[in-house]
Amino acid sequence: MTEEVQNKTRQRMVGRVVSTARAKTVAVLVERRVAHPLYGKIVTKSRKFHAHCEDPAVALNDIVEIEECRPISKTKTWKVVRLVAKAALA
Repeated sequence: MTEEVQNKTRQRMVGRVVSTARAKTVAVLVERRVAHPLYGKIVTKSRKFHAHCEDPAVALNDIVEIEECRPISKTKTWKVVRLVAKAALA
């Protein structure tokens, strides 16, 4: 029950894997579209997160869902929860 309550307070995001160079770590680019505060134009803001990933099936350009977790290293405070979509082959 406590795990169920705890997971509700953790933030989740969906993004695209942009790097798999490190062992058990992926870099996930999360993009969001927001209105400019003064001009009202829609702009795309992006941010990269390092996420812990045990699954070897996660590859470059895959869409994944990440969730906040305890700090694993200096830059890793997210973990990959699930693979949303595989990358389309070009």
